[in-house]
Amino acid sequence: MTNAHEIVIRPIITEASMAGIANKKYTFKVASDANKIEIARAVEKLFDVKVAKVNTMNVPGRFRRQGMHAGYKPDWKKAIVTLEADSKGIEFFESMT
Repeated sequence: MTNAHEIVIRPIITEASMAGIANKKYTFKVASDANKIEIARAVEKLFDVKVAKVNTMNVPGRFRRQGMHAGYKPDWKKAIVTLEADSKGIEFFESMT
């Protein structure tokens, strides 16, 4: 993967993820086949920040029903990116608080 926009898909905006902004922790939905190094480089390139640490987790799809039809939503990968103390914050998240 060479394009940073293919690795970082979208930010995750929840109450728990917004609480991490005070500690410079930002949560993103990322490509399922991306590793921590690729995620760190993509975030640094997209937002012009310095990444200290990346934590990733695979989130299983939830069971959903629509009448008599049932199935699972797709699995996806979540990354929690911690920035260095001297790095500036990500403006998109800062404007929401």
